[in-house]
Amino acid sequence: MEAYRTAAGLHLTQTKYITDLLRKTLMAEAKPVPTPMVSSQVLTLSSGVPLSDGTQYRATVGSLQYLLLTRPDIAFAVNRLSQFMHKPTTVHWEAVKRVLRYLVGTEKKGIFFSASTPTTLHAYSDADWAGCRDDYLSTGGYLVYLGRQPVSWSSKKQSGVARSSTEAEYRALTAAASEVKWVTYLMSELGIQSPATPVLFCDNIGATYLSANPVFHSRMKHLALDYHFVREQVQAKQLRVAHISSADNLADALTKPLPRQRFDTLCHKIGLCNRRPSCGGVLV
Repeated sequence: MEAYRTAAGLHLTQTKYITDLLRKTLMAEAKPVPTPMVSSQVLTLSSGVPLSDGTQYRATVGSLQYLLLTRPDIAFAVNRLSQFMHKPTTVHWEAVKRVLRYLVGTEKKGIFFSASTPTTLHAYSDADWAGCRDDYLSTGGYLVYLGRQPVSWSSKKQSGVARSSTEAEYRALTAAASEVKWVTYLMSELGIQSPATPVLFCDNIGATYLSANPVFHSRMKHLALDYHFVREQVQAKQLRVAHISSADNLADALTKPLPRQRFDTLCHKIGLCNRRPSCGGVLV
């Protein structure tokens, strides 16, 4: 990881790591693409012809996982491709090469941490209900922000089948609430106090109401642990759950492949940017 420090703040990138990975996979001269995945393509276990040797696939996807330290924009793609490690096919390998082609044009992208950012915490959670066509499990994702910069993110397939979109969204909300609580504890140990109650944004009205409703719905009994975990924090005023429109939910990029315009918009809002050569700075 490369850290470029200036008076304005700190810019974290993995440019050299990406360059080395592209050379290793013979993709350094490939034509760039605007998104890491095709929005219309549905990857399944049976897509394509099984590879005779999946060693390169596994090694490349494993290498991509280290890029998630500074690149939330490829979190969903890496999460999805990791699900085919045991039996990769030609279609899966082409999808991996598309991620590499996306990196060709974005190798300098990273996260900038402003020196003047506030210490307030807020987060976004989202879920793609039954998005996997193999087992109909949902994918949940979240982004946690300290001020204007993302400090934690995740894109992960949920462990059980959700029987409604509200259930899938609530599970994603619970994962985000757990991460916010952990970041709060870490800040407390570092002597950093947040000036306001952390806010968790969710674009599902049902999940938002459920977190604040004192009446526990019988149809959600199988989510009792998740429900009470979030409710306890809301009642103690350690967390506030708020509704946000789907168009403004930044975690949308971590749960599904998106078309170019939507993907570019979310990447900009998430906070990914290129390090400007003219900014000076010191590599640390």
